[in-house]
Amino acid sequence: MAEYRKLFVLDASVLMHDPAALYRFEEHDVYVPIAVLEELDTHKQGGSETARNARQASRFLDDILAMAPGDLAAGAPLPHAKGASGGRLFIPLGTAPRDRAAAGLSGVGGELLTITRLLADDHPGREAVLVSKDINLRIKARALGLKAEDYTSEQVLDDVDLLYRGIGALHLTPADVVEPLAERESGRLAFEVRGGATTAWFVGQFLSGGETSLPDTIVREVSPGRARLEAVLDYTKEGRAVWGVWARNREQNFALNLLMDPDIDFVTLLGHAGTGKTLLTLAAGLEQTIEQQRYTEIIMTRVTIPVGEDIGFLPGTEEEKMNPWMGALEDNLDILNQGEAHGRGRSQWARAAAGDLIRARIRVKSLNFMRGRTFLRKFIIIDEAQNLSARQMKTLITRAGPGSKVVCLGNIAQIDSPYLTETTSGLTYVVDRFKGWAHGGHVTLERGERSRLADHATATL
Repeated sequence: MAEYRKLFVLDASVLMHDPAALYRFEEHDVYVPIAVLEELDTHKQGGSETARNARQASRFLDDILAMAPGDLAAGAPLPHAKGASGGRLFIPLGTAPRDRAAAGLSGVGGELLTITRLLADDHPGREAVLVSKDINLRIKARALGLKAEDYTSEQVLDDVDLLYRGIGALHLTPADVVEPLAERESGRLAFEVRGGATTAWFVGQFLSGGETSLPDTIVREVSPGRARLEAVLDYTKEGRAVWGVWARNREQNFALNLLMDPDIDFVTLLGHAGTGKTLLTLAAGLEQTIEQQRYTEIIMTRVTIPVGEDIGFLPGTEEEKMNPWMGALEDNLDILNQGEAHGRGRSQWARAAAGDLIRARIRVKSLNFMRGRTFLRKFIIIDEAQNLSARQMKTLITRAGPGSKVVCLGNIAQIDSPYLTETTSGLTYVVDRFKGWAHGGHVTLERGERSRLADHATATL
């Protein structure tokens, strides 16, 4: 069986992305060259996520090697992440300069490519694979006729078009039975559906009434052959406005149902620019923080990845450093403070006082200082969540204490991180993993409501 084991050569980018990658190659052998250890050593200083991952990867390597026999030439036993027997870990000391020079290679990348080529030559019956998050390094490997792959352990989908959208249509067959149930204390109509249609539904999924006589509903319970549906609240009417904001389309109405539901602890909203993700979330947060006092304050954070040229270090406190990244927050607060429902008939002084009150209940936090925190009764907004890895997303979501609600906003078509794709983004990861949880919900917003210019630009550019 050993001859079928692959030989994986890991780049430092993989270990700095996921230190536990060492345990994720099942029964195959893993090679971590000395050059990779040196690169980890250069990145271990500081409090960034990359530095923490570099230090953790070094600790994992030390733990594995500590359990190995004295002679490392045969490799160190590599435990499987699921407890099964794994392959072996090897630490190649390096290659001769003439080997790299023969292929015109240099640097750490050249070392990795040379080791991969030598392994392929020395083990003709086994497949040698270079694993790297560096696209250019993978291109070089393929140009040299070597096998190279991206690290995709956190990939949950092969195609982003298969991502759960949170919305479906209520398609019933003549064999399906719909039975109205007594109204709940909330006053919402409820229905029990029995039949084959229920097999495709998830708890927390919204179903549009479509051609049926039923209203738009949300799936509350699913069991074999039956499901319980509950009519959604109508936030499209001005009389049910949330902090002066009401839904302009069906998707926004579904989103407000999730944001305002006290039984929903985790919400993900996907959509391109102008679909109302941030505005709806801030309105729901302010309504439940200031008016209903369900939460004590709003915590907002986001990944600080520049789109253009990096402007360097910023002076000031944590919040002052984060303010340049929070333009969307300020824009939407201006809309909420000066909107028709809350701004009509008020003086400039009253609007300024209301704005100060609102800002006093909002805290802007940096991701770098979230580790180890516990937030009690907070409304937590994670903006631009498509730029987070699965590990970072887990770190943030697990900060939520009792009574807190976490809302993740993002557009997976606008990923700025060089090591993430639409299928490996942490936002895609949590949408798929939280699908069907009774206290979570997801909606993909598709209709833009910003302006006809923004809608046309989104569709044509």
